[in-house]
Amino acid sequence: MDFAFQTSIVLLISLLLSSSFTTINASFHIYRNQLFTEVGSSYLLSGGSEGLSVSSSDGNSFIRFENITFWRTKAAAKQYSRKAQNTGLIQAVIFEAADRNNIGGSAYGGQRSICCTPDLAKLEGCKQGEVIRIPSATDNNWPIVLNVRFVGRSLATSMGMKEVPITGTGMYNLFFIACDPKLKGLVMSGKTVWKNPDGYLPGRMAPLMKFYVFMSLAYLLLSVIWSVQCMRFWKDVLQLQHCITAVIGLGLFEMILWYFDFANFNSTGMRPVVITTWVVTVGAIRKTVSRLLILSVSMGYGVVRPTLGGLTSKVLLLGVTYFLASELLDITEYVGTINDISGRARLFLVLPDAFIDAFFILWIFTSLSKTLDQLQAKRISVKLDIYRKFSNALAVTVIASVAWIAYEVYFKATDPFNERWQSAWIITAFWDILSFVLLCVICYLWAPSSSSQRYAYSEEAGEEFDEEEAQSLTRGQSDGDVSLAKLEKHVGGAGISDHEDETEDKRE
Repeated sequence: MDFAFQTSIVLLISLLLSSSFTTINASFHIYRNQLFTEVGSSYLLSGGSEGLSVSSSDGNSFIRFENITFWRTKAAAKQYSRKAQNTGLIQAVIFEAADRNNIGGSAYGGQRSICCTPDLAKLEGCKQGEVIRIPSATDNNWPIVLNVRFVGRSLATSMGMKEVPITGTGMYNLFFIACDPKLKGLVMSGKTVWKNPDGYLPGRMAPLMKFYVFMSLAYLLLSVIWSVQCMRFWKDVLQLQHCITAVIGLGLFEMILWYFDFANFNSTGMRPVVITTWVVTVGAIRKTVSRLLILSVSMGYGVVRPTLGGLTSKVLLLGVTYFLASELLDITEYVGTINDISGRARLFLVLPDAFIDAFFILWIFTSLSKTLDQLQAKRISVKLDIYRKFSNALAVTVIASVAWIAYEVYFKATDPFNERWQSAWIITAFWDILSFVLLCVICYLWAPSSSSQRYAYSEEAGEEFDEEEAQSLTRGQSDGDVSLAKLEKHVGGAGISDHEDETEDKRE
């Protein structure tokens, strides 16, 4: 563990130093033979959506078009003569979320249309067969509409390199639109480059890079304090405290990897699948081990019982199931283009993760209640006090989680167009902060000290397992008398334990 700890420190320092000398460029949206989708009377392709800000000191923000090429079908091209000049129009439309109603219109209060129809041409003076554009109230040049035309019977047409400067902070959307019904089957390739003043990261993700620096430092500080305590009282360190050390190490490693992922994205504009997969895998392992640790502590592992006995296989099965559900959800959410995931698919992936989390919470509090009852019945005041504080901390954590989930639902429901993108990072950051605070509480309650052995399971004290474990330990015995003798000895030891505990409480 010391080697992993030192390695994490070196990696953190090297990442922080390397990021200071990294060249900042922009963000790429790559299109590979993407097909336009029919929407009403138009054909549409989404080019991306990002929060872009404007800063006078750090540099300019822009959206740049590079190597954009459109292909139409042979059937569409044959409908025109070879000498015709304008045989098909595609328009690239850039607008800020607040100006979304400035694209399109409706005739006589009917259904809204993106493209100008004969009726709308008479009413609003738009040009038939083109996108309806209404100038923004803040800037007459926005929304931006760029035209690309086919010539003669050509199957392909290209858009020259163009750069659109961003003049105001906001959530910007790019769409490629074709109003000509003859362009059915239209395909596009190329890329667009989106640049913020401070680098490649989209506006919603940029604050998280700094956040993970602070979280890495917080975990680093906790690691140092915990390691010092472990070294001071290394003879009294319990198995439970070794598990806590593993969770701290995983947390530190995860925060460092997240920072590395964001720093790499910010400097290159790309998120390699391998790197992001490693990050989410370490995160899934950390979340799984953390939940198993809390469940084991609630069952009294290392304090009331030396092992989990017959429950070990069930606990491990639940842990593996949660890891797979969490890994699948995180990979889908973070690896690759996450904006393309549909609402139903997102819900389908969230439900198993939420269900297993709810089962964890139910099992944790049920086990914690049994452990508290057992400690109270045996009048072990020192351990009882720790478990009461632990149960209060878990209760506060669950209440905070439920309240934040309700706020998250409200936040997303009232912001369907991501206009509050500058504060959206807090939704993700809260869960990392909450898990870190709970880990700090656990470290405080079970911190290594000269009296750590008072919290440990003592065979001489005759502490009991629960009924399920006793049955699992005696199940499969061929000689019933032997099993009864062992149980009788166990019950007898419990009587001695009660007497010794009463004597110990009087001395205290």
